[in-house]
Amino acid sequence: MSRISLSIFIFFFLFSLIVCSRAINNGFSVELIHRDSYKSPLYNPTQTISQKSLNSLYRSINRANYINQKNYFSKYKPKSSLIYDEGEYLMSYFVGTPPFKVYGILDSGSNLIWIQCKPCIICYNQTTPIFNPSKSSSYKKIPCSSSRCKSKEEDISCSKDRDSCEYTLDYGRDGKTQGDLILETITLESAVGSIISFPDIVMGCGHTNPLSDIGKSSGVIGFATGPMSLLKQLGSSFHERFSYCLIDYRNINQSSKLNFGDAAIVSGNNVVSTPMVKMIGNYKSDYYYLNLKAISVGGKRIKYSGFKNKGINASTHNILLDSGTTITFVPRHFYHRLESAVKKATKLPRFYDDSGEFNLCYNITSKKPKFPVIVAHFSGGDVKLDSRGTFRSLSEGIECFSFFPHERDLGIFGHSMQVNYLVGYDLKNNIVSFKPTDCSKY
Repeated sequence: MSRISLSIFIFFFLFSLIVCSRAINNGFSVELIHRDSYKSPLYNPTQTISQKSLNSLYRSINRANYINQKNYFSKYKPKSSLIYDEGEYLMSYFVGTPPFKVYGILDSGSNLIWIQCKPCIICYNQTTPIFNPSKSSSYKKIPCSSSRCKSKEEDISCSKDRDSCEYTLDYGRDGKTQGDLILETITLESAVGSIISFPDIVMGCGHTNPLSDIGKSSGVIGFATGPMSLLKQLGSSFHERFSYCLIDYRNINQSSKLNFGDAAIVSGNNVVSTPMVKMIGNYKSDYYYLNLKAISVGGKRIKYSGFKNKGINASTHNILLDSGTTITFVPRHFYHRLESAVKKATKLPRFYDDSGEFNLCYNITSKKPKFPVIVAHFSGGDVKLDSRGTFRSLSEGIECFSFFPHERDLGIFGHSMQVNYLVGYDLKNNIVSFKPTDCSKY
């Protein structure tokens, strides 16, 4: 390293320590980029509104299938080449020393943070440069003797030559990522330009990544509740609190925000809080599970059924909150009653989707749209859903209902239903809070 490079590094390191202390005390906010935003490495300017909506639907179906591990959505098999895709929102951050910029897909259903690394055995097509560990002075392989190599949270094992720890994440249908389990410095840049660095973060350095459908991002940022997720590894600094405010996906010129620590506190008027529930039975315990009691459409309350599976308490654990799924999935028997109520309450001309994918669409070009008020009744309070989330644009002037049926009793509360809400997660107190907020001004 040259004297100039060393001086720059020392300045960057000392400056980051100062900012780090201030940021930890006051909390921290970073930019969240929707995959269809012009800021995203996945941005495709040639895609039409219809293509974006259909691809979002297909990704949601693929992800829901993955979450449930079986193809319960066979009626809605994708008609594209998509097999599996992690999510809809990305976060830029820096890895290594000197800092190397990467883009990770935020995934509230995964624990491990991983990126593609050189040398590549198999790497998917990534828009931005691939991280080269040999150029980072803070890169460290985790030895087999480490307690981290004995973690039961992910598929982690010792390498064949017993030289270091390895990880494998299997996404199904021949999709996986495999590589070294490492310690690296992660640096975050706040929404206002300040920086904060965290040394010795456990993450995966993937050399074999046959994941054609992960898009063109650098990898995944695990944001679930397991000990290797970014949230848990930063937990002591930020009190295991985070929140986000998601803008309407139609506005590609703005970004959403992800907040940590004190900046993530959701307080004030109109805050609704509901307990997070630990899942039991054959379901992954690291997701964020809530208890949904009912959904109202224009004042008509429809009771939401819980599990019917033996050994699982039917009064709780009936829906999970997911950042990687756009569409909201509910049990088929419930969906039919919900759709019927929406039809009765919506006084707009119907539009029939030629693709056959969306069940319920309306033409809003002839009059000012007035959709019924839809309210999700959780344990602890009621959340009035924004119509820009409950209905999705299929094309100019065509809006389609954003709920879908499936065969499982476990629902998935997609991120479109969280539009224009400040949604806060407090893992110490096991609660999720919702506060109506204009996220374009937040």
